[in-house]
Amino acid sequence: MSDRHRARLVLASLLAAFVVVRLALWRSPDADFTVAGYNVHHLFTGLLLVVAGGVPLALRAGRSRWLDAASVAFGAGLGLALDEWVYLIATDGSNASYLLPVSFRGGVVVVGLGAAWVVLVGWRGGGRGPGA
Repeated sequence: MSDRHRARLVLASLLAAFVVVRLALWRSPDADFTVAGYNVHHLFTGLLLVVAGGVPLALRAGRSRWLDAASVAFGAGLGLALDEWVYLIATDGSNASYLLPVSFRGGVVVVGLGAAWVVLVGWRGGGRGPGA
């Protein structure tokens, strides 16, 4: 699989996850995901997706639909985790504070840095594949 193909999948899913979760929570900020009485922030959901996608990407070479799906899971998880990371550090963690400008701007900056890193690493080899 070329670096650029995988980078495009990761980049698109990273940005899409950020946009979708921000829009959804802007429309309904009190829409908590609760499991057995525990509020599961999207940082934790993102971490599970990063693990689910990252392990196959780290251990399997080549190109397949399975690795494409792993790239999408990894990117989406990264977008969720980076967005929530800033929110939990810069605010009191309440639903209302998720809508504060510091949370949004912080999410844009950190997700933007993650996207820039994907582009830098994904396009470094000119799209010629691993080891390029």
